[in-house]
Amino acid sequence: MLAAGCSPPRPDHLVIGAKNFTEQVVLGELLAQEIEAKTPLTVERRFYLAGSYICQQAMVAGRIDAYVEYTGTALTAILKQPVDRDPESVLKTVRDLYQSKYQITVGPPLGFENTFAMVIRGDDARRLHLTTLSEAAKYTPQWRLGVGYEFEQRPDGLRGLSAAYGLKFAGPPRTMDLGLLYRALEAHQVDMIAGNSTDGPIEALGLVALADDKHYFPPYQAVPLVRDEALERWPEIRMALEALAGKVSAEQMRAMNEAVDGGHRDPGDVVRDFRRSQGL
Repeated sequence: MLAAGCSPPRPDHLVIGAKNFTEQVVLGELLAQEIEAKTPLTVERRFYLAGSYICQQAMVAGRIDAYVEYTGTALTAILKQPVDRDPESVLKTVRDLYQSKYQITVGPPLGFENTFAMVIRGDDARRLHLTTLSEAAKYTPQWRLGVGYEFEQRPDGLRGLSAAYGLKFAGPPRTMDLGLLYRALEAHQVDMIAGNSTDGPIEALGLVALADDKHYFPPYQAVPLVRDEALERWPEIRMALEALAGKVSAEQMRAMNEAVDGGHRDPGDVVRDFRRSQGL
């Protein structure tokens, strides 16, 4: 009785979470809309959670029932496993460990990968003839770096990347919310940022994502995570997960991100248009 009294109240509806950046809100909305369309369920949206660790804690505590994660993030940041660069091997490890440790099901990949991207201004890339991180390494001692809060601490983040490429910067990195990184780069407050490969502003602002030519980063396939308890309670959720399998390309994800960030459109409207275009 005491244990039950201390547990969070179980809502009588499904709760979808998302981290605190545009793509995650779009993906959370995509999950929510597809479940609402394919089932009679009511879906509560609990978006803008601080990051992977907070989402994981919310899942384990039953505060949210599902959210979209990236396999490389799940492997290294949540499951604390060594870096593996084989996409199928990573997916299998992530599936097995989420199931055995947390009773969480990893759904089928949505169809795109969103890896970290070290991004610089297009003018700098052209002036210095830079296309790869190895080429940029000799210039970084004069550059200021901007990163999100997680990237500085993650095992697949800044420390390992700096060691792999010999990166040194002009002072400690400036840490800020992910949504502010591109503004800081455009305003010349920083010279390189740790963004994401599907970020809309990369193309919209004429920026350059430097190639990870040493293949430091693991694969980051986007996959829905769902608590087994929710699947047992509402088995019809599986229909929605299967309908979304392989449906989102990197180009489509980038376009949706830019529609929200650059076009200032509502994420729900952007997702509705995407689902209509895909016959969902």
